[in-house]
Amino acid sequence: MRPMNIYRESDTCYAAALASMNRRAVPGDDVQAVVSEIIAEVQSHGDEALCAYAARFDRVELSPEALRVTEAELAEAQAVVPQDVKDAIAASLANIEYFSHQSMRRDWSGTNAQGCEVGERFVPYDRVGIYVPGGKAPLVSTALMTGGFAKAVGVPEIVAMTPCGPDGKVNPAVLVALQAAGATEIYRVGGAQGVAALALGTQSIAPVQKIFGPGNRFVVEAKRQLVGAVAIDLLPGPSEVMVLADETANAEYVAADLLAQAEHGGDSVIAFVTTSEELLQQVEAEIARQAATLSRSSYLQQVLAENADCLLVSDLTTGADIVNNFAPEHLVLVVAPEREEEMLARIRTAGAIYAGTYATVACGDFLAGPSHTLPTGGSGKSFSGIRADQFQRRTSIVRMSREAAQRSLPHVQVFARVEGLDAHGRSLELRTL
Repeated sequence: MRPMNIYRESDTCYAAALASMNRRAVPGDDVQAVVSEIIAEVQSHGDEALCAYAARFDRVELSPEALRVTEAELAEAQAVVPQDVKDAIAASLANIEYFSHQSMRRDWSGTNAQGCEVGERFVPYDRVGIYVPGGKAPLVSTALMTGGFAKAVGVPEIVAMTPCGPDGKVNPAVLVALQAAGATEIYRVGGAQGVAALALGTQSIAPVQKIFGPGNRFVVEAKRQLVGAVAIDLLPGPSEVMVLADETANAEYVAADLLAQAEHGGDSVIAFVTTSEELLQQVEAEIARQAATLSRSSYLQQVLAENADCLLVSDLTTGADIVNNFAPEHLVLVVAPEREEEMLARIRTAGAIYAGTYATVACGDFLAGPSHTLPTGGSGKSFSGIRADQFQRRTSIVRMSREAAQRSLPHVQVFARVEGLDAHGRSLELRTL
């Protein structure tokens, strides 16, 4: 069994493989129907529906009073989580805060050609929801990469949704991370029903103004269906990585990146694009060697065999075109240093780019500062990843003196006449008499 599916430009199946990479994030009819039903149930029955879905999907019996994580549980989590975990959480949050403060939008004002003072004002949302998936692993970093941005921007109410285990408990490290990231309410609710509760509210959960965070296809579809009732960040689904490398790349490092992505499981997407046949062969050998040293060796190799595609291309320009068509969540770019800036300029649709030999997705996921909640499924052509200014509400401001009104009047009168809105023109004309 080869560790990857390999396609060369000379292969008859190459064009079909390439076409399959031009994706659109469109849900299946079955997912749409299930999610629509869940949203309707939460809207009609509130907490009762959340408890019923907890029993059905999470195999846990909850009462409405038990949906919210208690102060005692938070204190218990603080007591049991090791200090090195808390230190790592603090380090990640410090970088998130630094990155957020650099990218926040700031108020500004200026004067236009007619003398009107125009500007923008940016304030944090009052109440946001963050979704932290459960499943295969406790996603401590996702709590930080969502809530941490809300905290840095100054959102006063940060409501977290995350599923619990069959014992009714939420992973203590996730709870500690959520507390550090400023969560003011934490509910042990997952899935599309958790998103619906955030958007619509229930008897015990007040609705939020905007929802952030990744999830499975049902969570993503719930966010899509609820746009309008609530704002959303983007549509982040199962994790993806694409590596674009030339002959200068280190095969050991590339193989390690592909294996790291395989840890996300069978629904992850893994792609390797290279100009070098020699590198390809070295990476295959390295995958086999490294996998044998990892705790889930056979599982990781199976994930790669079923989900990893390698495209051998003639040049890096072709590789960049493939990247733009694929719109990967994560792109690892390893090319000769003298070509790095050129390739960065060519690539337009990646959610995040890890450039150079030593940049890793793992560091971006956990520590570097930019959010790891990024567009997937081809949606990177339309969306960008979570950033600080998404937690800010924008308002434009216009101030006018009488003189500015007089200078603006002729143009406004033209628009009013063309659009047949004479009262519009009159509202400004009266101010100039």
